[in-house]
Amino acid sequence: MRGIFLDLGTVSDGDVDLEPLRATLDDWSIRDLTPAGEIAAAIGDVEVVVSNKVILDSEAINNATALKLICVAATGYNNVDLSAAQERAIVVCNVRAYATTSVVEHVFLLILALNRRYMEHVEAVKQGRWQSAERFSMLDFPFRELSGQTLGIIGYGELGRAVAGVARAFGLQILVAERAGATVRPGRVSLETLYRKADIITLHCPLTPETENLLDIDAFRKMRHDAIVINTARGGIVNEADLVQALQTGEIAAAAVDVLTCEPPVNGNPLLEVQLPNLVVTPHIAWAGRHARQRLIDELAENIRAFRAGKPRNRVG
Repeated sequence: MRGIFLDLGTVSDGDVDLEPLRATLDDWSIRDLTPAGEIAAAIGDVEVVVSNKVILDSEAINNATALKLICVAATGYNNVDLSAAQERAIVVCNVRAYATTSVVEHVFLLILALNRRYMEHVEAVKQGRWQSAERFSMLDFPFRELSGQTLGIIGYGELGRAVAGVARAFGLQILVAERAGATVRPGRVSLETLYRKADIITLHCPLTPETENLLDIDAFRKMRHDAIVINTARGGIVNEADLVQALQTGEIAAAAVDVLTCEPPVNGNPLLEVQLPNLVVTPHIAWAGRHARQRLIDELAENIRAFRAGKPRNRVG
């Protein structure tokens, strides 16, 4: 069987071992990136396609006459036309839970940085303010301990539960949001209650029509003025212009985002057009620890082996 990895460059900078993947098929074509205009020719005669972010629409799928398996090198699979794949009896698989540890570590990096006002303290030292101070310890940027604070989690799947586990070790109290408009189940609270009570809010839900712009200016106005918001989920869940406004007007205290609506932000973004001490933006790296990316490659290999054995795993289509 022949396979192609359309965008290895989104997963590896040469620092992961591809041998587990190479061993699954007789012939591989591995590309760093594949421009949209080259997709049809690239996949026209292969049986297995691996794609992280390259879009496989109905035209591309229908022109791939030999295609039998699409492996998405991610958990999200909105880049694949599942209906077109189903019509052709093409199996579509994703990879799950490979980046949990990496994401959870990044979430708490951001929480701790904002809660302890890390950037402001570092900048004060760079400016020479500590060097010229009269006291041994700068108390210019007061902060609280995490223990005893309340963490609100929106999205309680694999990542939300893992974040909750670490949060309890820090002594945080946990609130889990019910889905918008749904009856509140035992152990959960409404979004309005979470907004009102949480000191820190972290997002781990998918981007859907129901969650798009979930955090807008109305939501921010319901939050505590000292609240911190963390988004490592998807950019479109937060209205970015409204977030800037909320930070500038003091509706909330601080925010950190690892995801933007458009990535990379080639056309700019409201969060990149301001310089705020209470805002942190990282370039979609929460998932990307080297061990996580190696697990991704290993899981892709397992998906292909399972398919060849007649027992497809992690099917989404």
